[in-house]
Amino acid sequence: MNAENTLCIVVDIQERLQPVLFEAEYAAERSRIMIQGLQALGVPLVLTEQYPKGLGKTIPSVQLLLKDVPVFEKTQFSALIPEVKAVLQENNIRNVILVGVEAHVCMLQTVRDIRALGLEVYVPFDCTTSRNPANKENALQQMRGLGAVVSNTESILFTLLGDAKHPAFKTVSKLIQ
Repeated sequence: MNAENTLCIVVDIQERLQPVLFEAEYAAERSRIMIQGLQALGVPLVLTEQYPKGLGKTIPSVQLLLKDVPVFEKTQFSALIPEVKAVLQENNIRNVILVGVEAHVCMLQTVRDIRALGLEVYVPFDCTTSRNPANKENALQQMRGLGAVVSNTESILFTLLGDAKHPAFKTVSKLIQ
């Protein structure tokens, strides 16, 4: 996994979902750290929004970090919509990092669809949540069963760094402290 063969999909971290999610602010904060770390490492990102007319736009604290990132609206639950699939193929992506909500719906279906393409999927458990914490835990188990790597923000960022001599090491280290 490196910046050239990895894409991060930020899935549906939207205004009207946040108030009903378990530990929503924690997951959003960890997602912000992940996004900033990936940006420092040069990993490309895309953003999906599930029916924004009904669920609102991406929360401002995340949207602020993603000004120049492609945003794709969707109604299907999986984030592997044609536009995202095109980004994967055009950039020869082999690894996908998923952050977002809800773990047991959109995230789980996205893992399923990306794994069906034969790509590796990394889900930092601290960057996702559901309304019910039991649904999140069940979704993470199902993701593992599908072959996803369920990890955490720090592990994924340090995997991409690979070496303390990496130019982004200090930036990433400050983010996770």
